[in-house]
Amino acid sequence: MIARSLAGAALLLGLAGLAVMTPGLAASEGGTLTIPLDPPPPPPPMPGVAGPAGAPLVVIDAGHGGYDLGAKAATGEQEKDLTLAVARSVRDALARHGRVRVALTRSDDRFLALRERYEMARKLGASLFLSIHADSAGDDQEAHGATLYTLSEVASDAEAAALANRENKADIVRGVNLSGRPEAVTSILIDLAQRESLENAAAFTDQIHREAQSVLPFRRDFHRKAALVVLKAPDVPSVLLETGYITNDADRGLLSSQDGRARVGAAVARAIEIHFARRFAQR
Repeated sequence: MIARSLAGAALLLGLAGLAVMTPGLAASEGGTLTIPLDPPPPPPPMPGVAGPAGAPLVVIDAGHGGYDLGAKAATGEQEKDLTLAVARSVRDALARHGRVRVALTRSDDRFLALRERYEMARKLGASLFLSIHADSAGDDQEAHGATLYTLSEVASDAEAAALANRENKADIVRGVNLSGRPEAVTSILIDLAQRESLENAAAFTDQIHREAQSVLPFRRDFHRKAALVVLKAPDVPSVLLETGYITNDADRGLLSSQDGRARVGAAVARAIEIHFARRFAQR
């Protein structure tokens, strides 16, 4: 319960509802007006998975969606639409080849919270998570090129610590239920899973760069690390691909054209297939 004073009125926030107590009404009307809060929204539906049973699974995340428009070009294109179109192109290329399984966090124009996105990948048992975005540089039309992001080690350590310190410890990492395990063991298991995920994510960024650079121009410093929430799954290698600048005519033209998206999708799909082939051949 949180109490605040607002111009002579006491605002009480509780789990069941919102109560406003006004001194002038306290005597005549009991002093309490209760406004019920909306119930929490249900979790988003799990996406469908396409591809041969037993094959490794990649979850493709189209950034933004719904009322979250993302960046917007002066010519009207919105990031949420371009990211969905590119995500579909990657999915379609993978589905045609039939070598891996693929799922989209969203296949239409809907809003998803950041944690909902990577939790879908975890619940589905994905071996790779790729979030697709488009950058913006405001009025600077010279900024151009794609960028790949992985989680910074500092953010990784902080997320691992937060996960290890959760009260119920009911999280499952690499198929191991952490509930009831000693804190030291929990921390070690999470740390090992997180480090393996970071290594695999870094290897995948190199693979995308090699396979897609002839189609998708990359920035010179194409691999960056940041504390991005969508990359914080502790046990799923996660990469965010900024496909270019929506504020740059050349980058936007590539992403806006069906042919350009098809070529980008084919290159990214090829990188995913090679990454899986190399990773699982080592086991």
